[in-house]
Amino acid sequence: MNVDTPLPHARLGAADLDRVIGEAAAALKARQKSDGHWVFDLEADATIPAEYIMLNHYLDELEPEIEAQLADYLRSIQGDHGGWPLFYKGDLDISASVKAYYALKLVGDDVDAPHMQRARAAILARGGAEAANVFTRYALALFGEVPWRAVPVMPVELMLVPRWFPVTIYRFSYWSRTVIAPLLVLAALKPCAKNPRGVRVAELFRTPPHEIKRWLHNPTGSWGGGIFLWIDKILRVVEPRFAKAMRARAIAQAVAFFTPRLNGDDGLGAIYPAMANAVMAMEALGYAKDHPDLVTAKSAIKKLLTPGEGKTFVQPCVSPVWDTGLAVHAVMEAGDHDASVKASCDWLTDKQILDVAGDWEVKRPGLRPGGWAFQYNNAHYPDVDDTAVVGMALHRADPGKHAEAIARAAEWIIGMQSTNGGWGAFDIDNNDAYLNNIPFADHGALLDPPTADVSARCVSFLAQIGYEPTHPAIARGVAYLKAEQEADGSWFGRWGTNYIYGTWSVLCALNVAGEDMQAPYIRRSVAWLLEHQNADGGWGEDGATYWKERRYECKASTASQTAWGVLALMAAGEVDHPAVKRGVDFLVNAPREPDGRWVEPWYTAVGFPRVFYLKYHGYAAIFPLWALARYRELSASNTKRVRSGM
Repeated sequence: MNVDTPLPHARLGAADLDRVIGEAAAALKARQKSDGHWVFDLEADATIPAEYIMLNHYLDELEPEIEAQLADYLRSIQGDHGGWPLFYKGDLDISASVKAYYALKLVGDDVDAPHMQRARAAILARGGAEAANVFTRYALALFGEVPWRAVPVMPVELMLVPRWFPVTIYRFSYWSRTVIAPLLVLAALKPCAKNPRGVRVAELFRTPPHEIKRWLHNPTGSWGGGIFLWIDKILRVVEPRFAKAMRARAIAQAVAFFTPRLNGDDGLGAIYPAMANAVMAMEALGYAKDHPDLVTAKSAIKKLLTPGEGKTFVQPCVSPVWDTGLAVHAVMEAGDHDASVKASCDWLTDKQILDVAGDWEVKRPGLRPGGWAFQYNNAHYPDVDDTAVVGMALHRADPGKHAEAIARAAEWIIGMQSTNGGWGAFDIDNNDAYLNNIPFADHGALLDPPTADVSARCVSFLAQIGYEPTHPAIARGVAYLKAEQEADGSWFGRWGTNYIYGTWSVLCALNVAGEDMQAPYIRRSVAWLLEHQNADGGWGEDGATYWKERRYECKASTASQTAWGVLALMAAGEVDHPAVKRGVDFLVNAPREPDGRWVEPWYTAVGFPRVFYLKYHGYAAIFPLWALARYRELSASNTKRVRSGM
């Protein structure tokens, strides 16, 4: 993973460190909203803006000016390989490329234009549109480009099965649940896009879709996948014979599920795919154009448009609670505990979910709410990771003032601990791995099992606010983290890229939880970090590291990942190690944008490994400042000990 680039700058001095911290802190505070919160753009790949255009043409509600801006964005992120990647400088992804090509053709791009020719050639060279994933084929089926047999049978009657059944909507993750419920309605009704310009993409298929006999494949290659393919064949025969009354009742149950969760103009699940499916489902069900639910659902989608950093795109969701929680930590690390921090904490406290029992209550009936969502509003789906980060920020800022909010958060976090001692992001024991074998799950993102990074944050929070290492929640959490350590000493990063993120998260937790930071297993993680520092002093991991055969791939050092590496080593007690000084030196001298953020085109986060990646535009403003400020504080300290949970 090492990048053999020589160190391009001189060693830092204390004045340089103070100057950069001061400038970065001032720039971050300048971006704070008047009510105290922060929100940065959240960027994904080509699929979300492409789907926005496709939705407009599905509905025949075109927005020429906006669509032109989105098309400009899509052209700007086309890869040198001719297609569209999942992350900056990534390989071509067939599904993203098919959607991007279709969207550009919908807005009027000439198929003989050079960029369209390159895209088409690249798609055909990699198997054609028939090689796209299940979600893409659903989109193509809605436009009549593929027959409905191109997608797995997912009968809407799934909404009627009892909770003990092996496949139920509550066995899926929150994001799958909110996406699938309206999708089941669409699969049952099989509507067709209005497509006012009659745009087709037959040229993207190697074989005409109606001639393709075998659309579905075993997503895992296991015997379980073979069984589910067999079940799919049976369902194709029996589904048309389901009683009409039962189908009507199942559709009504699907609507009864997603309607209370429409979440105002923050949208179903507060995520784009669920919102779009809900809109199409309501249209298919014949909702009047002025129906309040439909109008509000469309409004929620519009709120995801952002002018971005120079080009308009569509966010998969928004991240204000996450951004604010992290920014408060960074600002306080830099030494500020002023009115801006108070305003942020007040804003966060107001966002705590105290009176809505979300879907998690299915597994934990009676557990009082007390978490925070990732977005502005998403009461049915509070986020465990956000809750831990916000809880730690409130505790650092003013543990007395925020005692009640912190206590409710801790109660909820403890209640959300899974059987194996870890924590998932939104659900408890959401780990029915056999579901990854169903043909629908070819994207591999159906479940929300416990992960090391989220679990580490929960241990960090509980330990920071005073829970002893012997407390069952912490003891079980630490045991889980130890069991999850990779053979090379690192920890996997589920929500951040990748092992650097996971290792940083866990080392912070182990430190504050009172583990011996000289223990052999922790020393292995330190050795891993040292081994993977790049020649320029930074750290970096590519999105491709989520494929096992590309585990140590790195294209460049990044500011965010370097900050995680430095923070991780300092948590392990290595404040004076030369590697830390080199990492700090890298950050001090790395280029920054005019708005104070470090230059970072790379994606350093992930929605679903190997499927959906994220670029948090705030990471390059928050984490480098955090690392530099902590280094300055610890360098002047006698103990050299990190006392907070992050």
